[in-house]
Amino acid sequence: MSIEVGNILEGVVTGITKFGAFVELPGGKVGLVHISEVADVYVKDVNDFLKEKDKVKVKVLSVDEQGKIGLSIKQLQEKKSEERNTRSEQSGNYHRPTPRKQFNNDFRRNNNSVSFEDKLSKFLKDSDEKLTDLRRKTDSKRGGRGGGSRKYE
Repeated sequence: MSIEVGNILEGVVTGITKFGAFVELPGGKVGLVHISEVADVYVKDVNDFLKEKDKVKVKVLSVDEQGKIGLSIKQLQEKKSEERNTRSEQSGNYHRPTPRKQFNNDFRRNNNSVSFEDKLSKFLKDSDEKLTDLRRKTDSKRGGRGGGSRKYE
């Protein structure tokens, strides 16, 4: 079987690295599933999703002139979920997702009791206090302004 871009093949995981997993394909060729193509969620460690000698279905993403084969498991997972949705729509079992609940968090409508000037003065006061604290902490780490060894007259 020839390995061409877009083919869906079954292979065996032969090795796992921090950047992906090597999969042996039919015909003895080996391709790489990059860590970003393992799952449709964030993958910190490939070992959380795959183990050596696992049989996996992969989609061929690329084959370069040096013979390196780029593979994806994630794209097959997305395809399967799309197929399930279209099948369930056709069979009449499709349930539309419920719309997101609307929350009444609009701060422009709810805070009419405090004027803009009051909010601004509170913000400036808080900001000034934070800057003063920050300066005090950084100056003490540096030994104060000028190192504290000079006398000003």
